[in-house]
Amino acid sequence: MDDKIKFDIEFPIHASPQLLYQYISTPSGLSEWFSDNVNSRGELFTFIWDDSEEQAKLLNKKSGERVKFRWMEDEEDGLSCYFEIRIQVDEITKDVSLMVSDFAEEDEIDEAKMLWENQISSLKQVLGSA
Repeated sequence: MDDKIKFDIEFPIHASPQLLYQYISTPSGLSEWFSDNVNSRGELFTFIWDDSEEQAKLLNKKSGERVKFRWMEDEEDGLSCYFEIRIQVDEITKDVSLMVSDFAEEDEIDEAKMLWENQISSLKQVLGSA
């Protein structure tokens, strides 16, 4: 299997970091924008879309700042890739951005970025900051 390549995207977002953290770190928050439903048992999260589901392990989180997951499929394949969502606040302007780090096959990076853009667009609508 080809190695996946890391990519980063920044999304300016008009919301408080505290509110944003609830949407990126809790099953109820994630199910508002990331997938149709999210269940968690400890550090194992199950993301459900229509007729499919994927499991991800919560690798770490820092309250009010970031969450980092690894898809179980990648873990089973021995891959060290992950996806991370970080909240970044500009110290001077106080502008808030979501920083997304993810991995994809080289020929799927554009598609993966587009998927994130759609997901974050859904998040902005939920937050009323679209």
